[in-house]
Amino acid sequence: MSDKKRDPYVALAVMSYAHYIKTGRRPRRPLDLPEEMTQQKAGVFVSLHKDGNLRGCIGTICPQKESVADEIMANAVSAATMDPRFPPVREEELDEIDCSVDVLGDAEEVTSLSELDAKHYGVIVTSGKRRGLLLPDLEGVDTVEDQLAIARRKAGIGQNEQVCLERFRVLRHE
Repeated sequence: MSDKKRDPYVALAVMSYAHYIKTGRRPRRPLDLPEEMTQQKAGVFVSLHKDGNLRGCIGTICPQKESVADEIMANAVSAATMDPRFPPVREEELDEIDCSVDVLGDAEEVTSLSELDAKHYGVIVTSGKRRGLLLPDLEGVDTVEDQLAIARRKAGIGQNEQVCLERFRVLRHE
C-alpha cells in the first residue's frame, strides 16, 4: 500500500523502523503529521507481524516522549530491533512485515472481572513492582480469563497472587 493511502500512524511506524534498519540511524520526525499526533501524549504499542505471526511488539503504558508521534517512532524501532523474543528485523524482510499501532487510552481501575471484556478492553495487572499488560482483541485471546493469565505470565505474577486490575481502550491503526 502506498504511503499516501496508509494510515498516518502506521506510515510513521513503518518509516521509522525501515529507516533505522536501512541506515542504523533514527529518522527525524516528519513535519507534515496530523496535529493529534504531535500535540497529544499517550502510551503506544507497535506490533509487527510476518505471515500472520507476531514478529515484534514493544510499547509504553504511559507516555515517555513529547508526543504520540515520538512515542510511535521510538516504539517502532524498538519493536523491529529490540524485542527480546525475536531477532532484529532484517532489511530483506521489510516488505513482508505488517504493522499496527495501538494508542492507549487512560487506564481505569476495576474491581470486578465483569467490568472486563477481552475484545474491547486491554488489561493491566499489577502486584507490587511487577506489571503486565495485554492489548484487547488479540487473535486467540477470547476470554477475560485468557487475557488475565497471559498478562500475569508476562509480569511473572502467580495465578493466586493478589493483583490490582486496570482496563483501558485502544485506538488501533492498521
